[in-house]
Amino acid sequence: MTKTRETVTKAAAQKLSTRIGGSGMDIRCKARTLPGPVTDVTKLPKWNYDGSSTGQAPGEDSEVIIYPQAIFKDPFRRGNNILVICDAYTPGGEPIPTNKRYAAAQVFSNPEVAAEVPW
Repeated sequence: MTKTRETVTKAAAQKLSTRIGGSGMDIRCKARTLPGPVTDVTKLPKWNYDGSSTGQAPGEDSEVIIYPQAIFKDPFRRGNNILVICDAYTPGGEPIPTNKRYAAAQVFSNPEVAAEVPW
């Protein structure tokens, strides 16, 4: 790694936001450079993309908002870089049909379910 790249990597961080795509079987991602390291998912901003290009929204109302849900250190780009799992919502705050994690979060946040020991 060059000295310049090492300096830039230490000062900034790349965030790769991942989510389920329009088919429900594909994974999409979008990258952004952050001014510095982030370790708290609540410090990450919501972001958007054109859902008509992924089959997740009609062309006339195609904005989809992604909400960061979890952060993981990026094992491929290393340094301060992170992978972020996101859930996708309409601009009105409703989960889009391929946001399967929304229903799972509802189930797993139930105290009775959380108290279960799976094995």
